[in-house]
Amino acid sequence: MLKRVEKQNLKDLKDACVLAKDAKFPSPFDSKLEFSCSARGPWNIVHTGMLIPQAHEVYVCAQSCLRGVVLTAAEMNAIDRFSNIIVRENNILEGDTEDLIVEGMGDILEKLPYTPRAILVYTSCIHHFIGCDLNLVYKRLREKYPNVEFTDCYMNPIMRKSGLTPDQLMRRQLYSLLDKQDLDLKSVNIIGNNLKTDDDSELVKIIKENGFTLREVPRTKTYDEYKEMGKGFLNITYNPAAIEAGRYLEKKLGQKHLYLPLSYGFDEIEKTLDTLCENLGIEKIDFSSNKQQALDALKKAKEVIGDTPIEIDYTLTLRPASLARLLLENGFNVVAIYEDCFAGEEEEDFKWIQENYPNLKIYATVHVKMRFVNRKRDEKLLALGQKAAYFTGSNNFVNIIEGGGMYGFSGIIKLCDLMIDAFLNEKDMKKLIQFKGLGCENYETNCK
Repeated sequence: MLKRVEKQNLKDLKDACVLAKDAKFPSPFDSKLEFSCSARGPWNIVHTGMLIPQAHEVYVCAQSCLRGVVLTAAEMNAIDRFSNIIVRENNILEGDTEDLIVEGMGDILEKLPYTPRAILVYTSCIHHFIGCDLNLVYKRLREKYPNVEFTDCYMNPIMRKSGLTPDQLMRRQLYSLLDKQDLDLKSVNIIGNNLKTDDDSELVKIIKENGFTLREVPRTKTYDEYKEMGKGFLNITYNPAAIEAGRYLEKKLGQKHLYLPLSYGFDEIEKTLDTLCENLGIEKIDFSSNKQQALDALKKAKEVIGDTPIEIDYTLTLRPASLARLLLENGFNVVAIYEDCFAGEEEEDFKWIQENYPNLKIYATVHVKMRFVNRKRDEKLLALGQKAAYFTGSNNFVNIIEGGGMYGFSGIIKLCDLMIDAFLNEKDMKKLIQFKGLGCENYETNCK
């Protein structure tokens, strides 16, 4: 039964905001009616699929479902790598959805000015509702067009609350076109990220400086370079959403999977880097100098930022609780975290915050009441992430997503520099956060 939602009742943030001492881990909030704020920097499945060079995306869905994905492709100047096949009511009634995909793909390939090396086919909810024989579809496509590689991708929001999320599934399918081949023991992949891992990070330096070839999809320029990732003997993930991709490739190609979670805790960073060295068969490294540089950067940032309130959201980093703990331990005034559900590895940091800063606020980001949160603050505030900036109305914000490709002690140093810059220099928050896909092609052009 539908219940009328009264605006005046929504202004009470009960159920959308909780003090750390009262919060449940990992899900502080119940899943109910949701609100999507205007922060569009995080990537979606269109952006991620476009990472494969010389590949083409084809979305097969109802016309009303196409608006968002078409706009995404257009905004990132990739409309020439995007096509669609519209499913209409008569296709459902006549039961010819399999023929529609095969014939529609033929029409697309005939009209394209080039032949893609690969096509990512995104089917939608309707194909699962009606039992479309997708295995038959892909079999017919591969037989008919042997010079093009096809893989299955999904635009399926009904999967958001059960099984793999669309984000997890897309990060896995990004590697579905890799083939089994002889593994090169001097070749390593970092997988599952939308952004290239920073070359200055200890993670990348350890790999490269010890004679290993490093491959990562955001680094590839050609389809052949992408396919070379099948040679890697080791796949490294540090994004929780990419773990399934690592498991998938371990089973499919026999590549070892190593999960080295992104963290801001010094002990955890050192532990993950020691684990990397062990798996590469090299001696452990003394990170004393790296730690001191990170501490110096934190001290410098604290001198500039002082006791200014800081609010953090999950779009900035994969580990908001870990980052909050690091800043709190170094004297920063972190007052709020925006996170709907914490990752499992956040539990220790979450409990530390509960015990030491019990009145720190935790906000939902998708709860419907957040539509009416007070976005005007009387004092200057530093927001870390687009959603924190939106919900606080702050133009002093750090504008990165997914950790910005930064990792380890070097990542802490660079983040401190970004915090100082954000504190000293205002940005046009309303303009910057409205564009999709921070860091993808043409984002900077759109934001000028």
